[in-house]
Amino acid sequence: MPFLGQDWRSPGLSWTKTEHGWKRIVFYGHELDDDNREIELTELCSDNKENLFVGDVCELATTKRKKDFYNNNTKSQFVFRDKWIYVQKGSTKERHGYCTLGEALNRLDFSSAIQDLRRFNYVAKLFQLIARSQLTSLSGAAQKNYFNILEKIVRKVLEDQYNPRLVKQLLQDLSSTLHSLTIHVGRCVLVGNVNIWLCRLETILKWQQQLNNLQIPKQICDGMSFNDLPLYMQNQILCKLSDAYDIINLGQATPTLHCLSENRVLWKKLCHFHFSDKQYCRNLVLTKSGVVDWKLMYFTLQKHYPMKEQYGDTLHFCKHCSILFWKDCGHPCTANDPDSCLMPISPQHFIDLFKF
Repeated sequence: MPFLGQDWRSPGLSWTKTEHGWKRIVFYGHELDDDNREIELTELCSDNKENLFVGDVCELATTKRKKDFYNNNTKSQFVFRDKWIYVQKGSTKERHGYCTLGEALNRLDFSSAIQDLRRFNYVAKLFQLIARSQLTSLSGAAQKNYFNILEKIVRKVLEDQYNPRLVKQLLQDLSSTLHSLTIHVGRCVLVGNVNIWLCRLETILKWQQQLNNLQIPKQICDGMSFNDLPLYMQNQILCKLSDAYDIINLGQATPTLHCLSENRVLWKKLCHFHFSDKQYCRNLVLTKSGVVDWKLMYFTLQKHYPMKEQYGDTLHFCKHCSILFWKDCGHPCTANDPDSCLMPISPQHFIDLFKF
């Protein structure tokens, strides 16, 4: 019988000392006052056949629904902000158990990481991979923490207008996964009340609408703008972009940038950056004149091969200490040559670390 209640790894209940002894702190108490327990019977039973209650039973069902809704919107009380964690993969005489993906998600300081532009894309990509395949492997506390951090990611995009396309893809994948789990697969694979997951689906839909309505304000600058730079400098900046969609969007700004974004040399460099020689030699796309169409070949290769990922900052794993950490934060390493033991961890490798 699966355990679907409170996460057994949580620290437990909170107590406070009073004049009459110790009393347990009920965090949802202010939401369940007597004044808030009054509800219309028709409002509770309309279009919802599972709540056909009367009298005291109806009041009890209302109280439970309010508890579920409040617990769903309550931030995690026990938040870790560790800069590194020890990845335990088995039991030994000194240590028992192992580190799970949910524990790593709870303990590593991802809330502060998304405020750093170097780490934002890394965390967003990691959350996208979790949404696609690893959501059901998280504990209840980890799932709540996942959505709390996701809310901060969306809020940062709405405030700073930073990389909304990546977050839109993340929300789309998460919405598709939740829809499949709640409708097609069944409720048994989800931890918690199904009403909580329906509320989360509604929240995701609201976030998607906010991102779709996002308007980036036009910046008024009296100094030198991008168009004032020489053409060779503009072309060098385009060559530094590793995302094809960024190049296409930038080419839509002005006719000059459009001509630069269609440069064959630019797309050739992009193909060489993301794909190996064997990959694009097997999928040559030629024009009628026999010249290689590098732009079309890029999107052809994109459908068959994974692209090279590039991030400003990533998590690192020390093979000597089995510690996962952010590189600029460091970790207590006992190796003679710590740098030789470091290994950068991609978002997919992060998930593979916790597959036992």
